[in-house]
Amino acid sequence: MSLVDPLDADHDAATKKLAEFFNETLGFCPNSVLTMQHRPAISKAFINLNMAVMANEGRVSSALKRMMAWVSSNATGCRYCQAHAIRAAERYGAEQEQLDNIWEYRTHSAFSEAERAALDFALAASQVPNTMNPKIKKALYRHWDEGEIVEMLGVISLFGFLNRWNDTMGTSLEDGAIESGKQYLEKYGWEKGKHV
Repeated sequence: MSLVDPLDADHDAATKKLAEFFNETLGFCPNSVLTMQHRPAISKAFINLNMAVMANEGRVSSALKRMMAWVSSNATGCRYCQAHAIRAAERYGAEQEQLDNIWEYRTHSAFSEAERAALDFALAASQVPNTMNPKIKKALYRHWDEGEIVEMLGVISLFGFLNRWNDTMGTSLEDGAIESGKQYLEKYGWEKGKHV
């Protein structure tokens, strides 16, 4: 049961218009955004930040950004965001083999060395305490430029906010997110948990 109930999608017209972004990303407006509408300034700022972070300005693909979001959410234990991130990765063109083997990104042949460096970065930067180290930095700089690294940290930081929001809120999972969680993550122990 959610700490605070989501409001109707029509509650705030400006949020509703901005939330059209999520129709492409997820196929629905997330309950997290509908909960944020209790203070529309937060919902609008969040959506604008999300659009800025997920914009592609370098070689960091939309699919990789969503896989980084999954690794970040897995590190923090937020089941809600894990399901959302894997769904978005699927919708943004992650390879089927990557989706099926996301838990083995470090060793599975579906992931390139550049992707592994990005996903290791997401894992290290999401842990508490933070485990970023010179080895991860060196691997990042082997494959990515500084602007791309900033894009990546934007994703990690955005999901740091979302993981705290949704795990504390106990945000209810939507049907589409549940479907993706079951398809790609359930075999590894994923469950809805508190997000019912």
